[in-house]
Amino acid sequence: MSDDPCTIITINGEEVARCPSADTGRAHNPQPRLAIVHEASVPWTEVIAQENVDTGARRSVHEKFIEWTGQRMVVLGRYDPGMIIERHAHKSDHLIYVLEGELACGEYPCPRGTLIVLEEGAVFGPLIADAADGCLLFETWLDTPEPVSVDKPGYNQLLADNRHVRLPNPPFTPPQHARGNFGRGDRFS
Repeated sequence: MSDDPCTIITINGEEVARCPSADTGRAHNPQPRLAIVHEASVPWTEVIAQENVDTGARRSVHEKFIEWTGQRMVVLGRYDPGMIIERHAHKSDHLIYVLEGELACGEYPCPRGTLIVLEEGAVFGPLIADAADGCLLFETWLDTPEPVSVDKPGYNQLLADNRHVRLPNPPFTPPQHARGNFGRGDRFS
């Protein structure tokens, strides 16, 4: 394979072709990709878990890691009904689009069709999935998806008030192409 500037085309993570890339006049990756991934080719991975102390019902966040590089992360996120995520920030810009269900972002209801733009360092939450239907989200992060906790005591109280207990983060193996430390620390369940 040549090191000349080219677009690398991948389908579901496998390189299928290369073609010339465009000079945009800006510094960029000398071998940019055109990546095509169908969500059906990516498994669901449980990343956060909680339990209701009264019923023993497990609530989780499951994600499909559609893209995970040093430049971005793109996931489909499925939040079980009543899932609670603590108030937090991220170390990069984060976009969330609500595909199905509803997500409460603090006091703001975010029904299907809502875009949430969280710029690096901005704080949001707590995030609470609809109690009946949960929600399905399309999420992207630039650079690192690493979260930043801002109110752990308040979160612990919110869990207690809702009769939830935090379970240990489910272990998972990041996709082979993953970069960074996401998944290796507190995932703010």
